[in-house]
Amino acid sequence: MLLKDRICIVTGGSSGIGRGIALEFAREGARVAVVDRQETPLRGKYHETETTTPTVSEIEKLGADGLFLHADVADEAQVAHVIQQTVEHFGGLDVLVNNAGIHIPGGAQELSIAEWDRVVGINLRGVFVATKLAIPHLKQSKYGRIIQIASVHAYGGGAGPAYAPAKAAVVNMVRDTALEIGQFGITVNAICPGYIETAIQDYLTPEQVEEALEKTALSRFGLPRDIGRAAVFFASDDAEWVTGASLLVDGGFAAGV
Repeated sequence: MLLKDRICIVTGGSSGIGRGIALEFAREGARVAVVDRQETPLRGKYHETETTTPTVSEIEKLGADGLFLHADVADEAQVAHVIQQTVEHFGGLDVLVNNAGIHIPGGAQELSIAEWDRVVGINLRGVFVATKLAIPHLKQSKYGRIIQIASVHAYGGGAGPAYAPAKAAVVNMVRDTALEIGQFGITVNAICPGYIETAIQDYLTPEQVEEALEKTALSRFGLPRDIGRAAVFFASDDAEWVTGASLLVDGGFAAGV
């Protein structure tokens, strides 16, 4: 097992990509704190239509240890509580995965300032807060890892004036944080997913879904497991000399941009 007994936090872990990461971590022997605003997984109209069981239940079926913690990552006090609870319950922290994120459709004239603040508050500020608060505990680990989930949209427009800029900032934050804490043996990397089959895609029209498939070189959409396996790599000893990197896991979507 690549991650045996390593203690991990996965934000946004009840559904979608976060769920996929949490399950792949558990499959590799990790002990996983699943953080989300609700324990019940989201169900989509295109994808994850039959997903009903909580992530922790699936983790336990794999024979691993799981813990659900309720939190809104935009709230600093709640994030601090989650990290403290994880450390107290499992005895430390080895891996932080900042996956929680939202998207609100709309251009600059449609998106309200409050909506912009909400997207950036979760997708960027929340990432910074969790990273900042986790670092003191990761310094105590032999396997300190931070994995930020960005997006293929970090490299171009088209996803709105809040989502794409926030994800681009996360990619740059990865580089900056890697330089800051490399001296402690902690690696910091980003995964940039393309279209993944999750309930978050519900805002798209059927025509937009088909267009995304046509732009994906491998002619299929990604699965949460695809991102989970990339996260396992970054969390494992195989990536102990990889830091400050951003990995596109998009089926070739960005290759044609």
